[in-house]
Order: sequence, then C-alpha cells, then structure tokens
Amino acid sequence: MTNDNGMADIDLATIKTLDGFDVAGKRVLVRADLNVPVEAGAVADATRIERVLPTIDALRKRGARVVLMSHFGRPKGERSPETSLKPVAVKLKELLSADVLFLDDCVGPNVEAGIAAINDGDVALLENLRYHAGETKNDIGFAKQLAALGDIYVDDAFSCSHRAHASVEAIARLMPAYAGMAMMAEINALSAALEDPKRPVMAVVGGAKVSTKIEVLTNLAQRMDMIVVGGGMANTFLFADGIDVGKSLCEPDFVTTVKEITEKAKASGCEIVLPVDVVVADSLAEGVKSSVCGVDDIPADAMALDQGPKSVAMLKDKLAGAKTILWNGPLGAFEIAPFGEATYALAHEAGEQSKAGTLISVAGGGDTVRALNMAGVAEDFTYISTAGGAFLEWLAGKKLPGIAVLAGPASPSHSAVA
Repeated sequence: MTNDNGMADIDLATIKTLDGFDVAGKRVLVRADLNVPVEAGAVADATRIERVLPTIDALRKRGARVVLMSHFGRPKGERSPETSLKPVAVKLKELLSADVLFLDDCVGPNVEAGIAAINDGDVALLENLRYHAGETKNDIGFAKQLAALGDIYVDDAFSCSHRAHASVEAIARLMPAYAGMAMMAEINALSAALEDPKRPVMAVVGGAKVSTKIEVLTNLAQRMDMIVVGGGMANTFLFADGIDVGKSLCEPDFVTTVKEITEKAKASGCEIVLPVDVVVADSLAEGVKSSVCGVDDIPADAMALDQGPKSVAMLKDKLAGAKTILWNGPLGAFEIAPFGEATYALAHEAGEQSKAGTLISVAGGGDTVRALNMAGVAEDFTYISTAGGAFLEWLAGKKLPGIAVLAGPASPSHSAVA
C-alpha cells in the first residue's frame, strides 16, 4: 500500500550517481548539511561534516574542483557572526588535511573570482546560503546565481531534502544533478526499511505526543507488520483502550485519531504492540522512587515513564521473528535514570541481531540517535540517519522535493551547462 504522491510514487532507480562520471577539471557544486553545533567559535559535533567527507574525497581524487554550500542556523537573510560557516571551514580543513578556501558570500563576482582561482582537487566553502532570502523562497533567480558557480550539482544533504529551497530543489532543475554518497546511503537504507523491506518488519515509534506523529503512524500502519508504540504516545493508546493511566502524559483529545490509526492497522494486518507493564513514579526526576505495575494497575497519582520487564520480554520475542526494524523515538523517558532501561534493552537486542546478520536495523531522529549512543549500540545498527524532519516526512509517506527533483530529468531550456 502507498500514499498518493508519496515517496513510493518516485522511481528511485532513476536517481543518477557520480559512479563512472568524469569530473576532472569540473566545478562540482556540492549541497551538504553543515548545520552543526558550534560552541565558543568551534565545531562541537562534526557528525554531519563527517557524513559528507566520502563524497568530497572521491571528487578530489578524481580531479574535481569541489565547491561546498550549506545553510547554517536561521539568519533570515541577515548576516551575523553567530551564523557564519567560518568555524566549519576550519573543521573541514582539519578533517580533510587540506586547505579549504572560505568565501565570505555564496553568490556574486567575488565568489565567482574565488572559484575561478581554485585548482583540480581543491575545496572551497561558500558562506551561509540563508544570508540571501532567495534560498528559503526557492527563488529561481538565486538558484541561477548558484548554478553559475558550477558545472554539475551534487546533493549530499538528505536532511534538507524535505525543503523546497533554492540550493536543494530549484538548482537541480537548472543543471546536471546527481546524488552524493551520503544521500544514496540514506535513500537505500530508507527504501530497504520502507519501500521494499524484508519481512516481517517492525516499526518502533516513540515520543511524547501522538499529535506530533499522526501522519507517521497512519502511513506505517498501512506498511508495517507491527508497530511498537512507546513513550508518552503509548499512554494515549492505552487510554483509548479504556485504561486509566493516572497522571501519565496523555492526549485525550486524540483518542478518535488513535482509534482511526488502530482501524487502519487492523485492515492492513499490522499489529499495534502496546506495553503490558510499566515503570511508574510520582514525578519525572533524578533519584525518584519507581516501581513496576501492570498497565491495568497504574496508581491514580503516578506517571508511567517507561515500559516494564514483561513488555521488554514480549518485544524481544517479537523482534526475534522480525527481519527489519525501523526505529524512531524512545520507549520511555530515557534521559533520566532508570527510565531508559526498556529502550536500551531493545536497542541491545536489535544491535546483536544486526551484528549477527539476521536483522536490518534503520534508526533516525535526534532522541533515537542519542538513546542508541547512550546504549552504546549505534555502531551495531545497519544504518543511523542524522536527518530529523526529512526522515519523519519519508516515514509519513510524503514526497521529498529534494529527492523528487533528482529523479526527474533536468530541463534542457534551463540548463546552466554549455
């Protein structure tokens, strides 16, 4: 089953990669996501930079002139020291062990002159794309200015592919457009888990509120063999089943929505898996006294903050029969001990099965990645996505404009390449 106009309507096989393409001497514009945390003027977490290094290295070795572009923060068309990519240029130089030419704008005569001066194998980084309002407006005029800086375009920023911005969507209609290595890794991983998964396939969907993941749950209910509902969302599902969840986080206004999702799942043969026992406490705080009870016995003055040992045993049993797991969101309030135990236990099990080659495991979303890192199993998963919004929109069955345009032919009338 597919959503109309969703990712399933895009022929991903038509996306071009740079395999075998002669890039020697060509100016290759690479759209990366270099929007990384910067503290005290230095990059604090280089994960997103590291993801694009294989593409940069491959292009350099083949004699391309690499021109990197990215947004950074939300400057809304205004320049500020806090939103400059200059610290990223310093980190890139360190990671590449090579000079990186930093240009203090992303369009205009000075930028054109700077790029004209670089040699084969060199790397340049343009200043923040969002210093120009045309970027977020997907302005074709701004896209043409960017396109003039290169001969071919490579998108290696999956995490930006849900945004129809000039450097993501409009530019790919103006010049030969290809997917970078990180982009293809993400597309292949999500396709393997969503479009044509090895079955049975289990989705773990956690988080505080059902209201934030209605589209994700609705889409997955029609595609998965089972959905494990975790976090505060599980309380709303239990409440919809007539269970008193005490003081637990719950959204009574979404009971009708939950019942609609459950009906869709039932019609598709997808099992919704809810906890059978929970870890409860009077409040969510460090060192608070906690206990375990069945979901039917949650005290009126207590909060359910994690899934209990019987639930974990049940989930491990179900996972043992799965071939694919798609994970977005923790099972409990993992940031505060001891409410991460269920998340960590299932994560360890998924990691072990992945290492043994019996499970394809794909996870994404900030909280999920953090939880898997805290569990020490992130390296064991088949694929970890660093994308947030784009990952969720694919899970929700939406068409991502940055990927849709790569799967379509560039318009000859708009070609920026002679």
